[in-house]
Amino acid sequence: MAEIELRHIDKHFGPVHVIRDVNLTVKDKEFVVFLGPSGCGKTTTLRAIAGLEEIDSGDILLDGRPIQNLRAADRDIAFVFQNYALYPHFTVYENLAFPLRAVGTSRDAVDSTVRSVGRSLGISHLLRARPSALSGGDMQRVAIGRALVRRPKALLLDEPIGSLDAKLREQMRIELKRLHYENGSTSIYVTHDQVEAMSLADRIVVMNDGVLQQVGTPTEVYLHPANLFVAQFIGSPVMNIAAATVSEADGLAQVSLEDANFELPRELLGMLEQKHAAGDLSLGVRPEGVLVSHEARPGYRPAEAHLIQPFGGFDIVDLRVGSRTLRARTSSGYVDKAGDRVFARLDPAQAHFFDTRSGASLDIRLAG
Repeated sequence: MAEIELRHIDKHFGPVHVIRDVNLTVKDKEFVVFLGPSGCGKTTTLRAIAGLEEIDSGDILLDGRPIQNLRAADRDIAFVFQNYALYPHFTVYENLAFPLRAVGTSRDAVDSTVRSVGRSLGISHLLRARPSALSGGDMQRVAIGRALVRRPKALLLDEPIGSLDAKLREQMRIELKRLHYENGSTSIYVTHDQVEAMSLADRIVVMNDGVLQQVGTPTEVYLHPANLFVAQFIGSPVMNIAAATVSEADGLAQVSLEDANFELPRELLGMLEQKHAAGDLSLGVRPEGVLVSHEARPGYRPAEAHLIQPFGGFDIVDLRVGSRTLRARTSSGYVDKAGDRVFARLDPAQAHFFDTRSGASLDIRLAG
């Protein structure tokens, strides 16, 4: 068992408050991803768990035992750095063997473990090579292998594939997920890349300015963002966000985005009243929640295609609706060219409402 718990963690670098009262439990064998922009505190939190940074206050527990005062070497936690940190004068075999030899593991056990990990990572044919002869992906496999040979209770990874090209990153994401399931270790992974987070995580921890913004499964943080920051940070392209006013019109709720008006179910009015949210509203809707039609239909507003971005299996189309621009996701080639006239409406089930001042989601969910 390897459960990691953070209780009221705080950390300053001089006057800068880097980690602000962080509370989190990472379950045994769980793969958790810390996601956020540069400088949000995610790497500092990871290093604090590993013992590479001292915290100012709070507790870090491993299997219920406080470890914040233990040396990094005594925590039974492995750390994979972004820059590989391999010994250039050692072969791959020697790099993998080094952590085992450092704790006095027998020669036969070292050999057996190194070759087993080499097979698991697909680098058995590279054991005699030195790092200078390896590709970036192979070096990252060696770095991960060096962490795995000790069979640590927890594996911490700090943007380990950030410097690889797109194709290698995709391959390594698959490898990392496979290795996690095979080894069953508790894993915490730091990245600023939401694609990595969504594809790897059992749960995502979204951070900003040292504060946990939301903790949830990839589906939860994508479909039900807790606030405006999460709504705009998760998703590519980002969620459409606009200041909105809501009023009653013809027995429906009319949502006005400046001069662009959309109809939503009347029940929205009652939900807003229950939330005491009369003003300072922001509407959020992801591109797939902006529905597009070639023909005029009830509830659809005239729109003009402004920019089309083909992505192979789908297109992202910027639509001019009144004076507003909304980004929509359509099937490939659905809108032929910029300047084409189409019609758009908002999918009620994908409409999010936020308090503009606090940024918090009002947690309003309408039926489609």
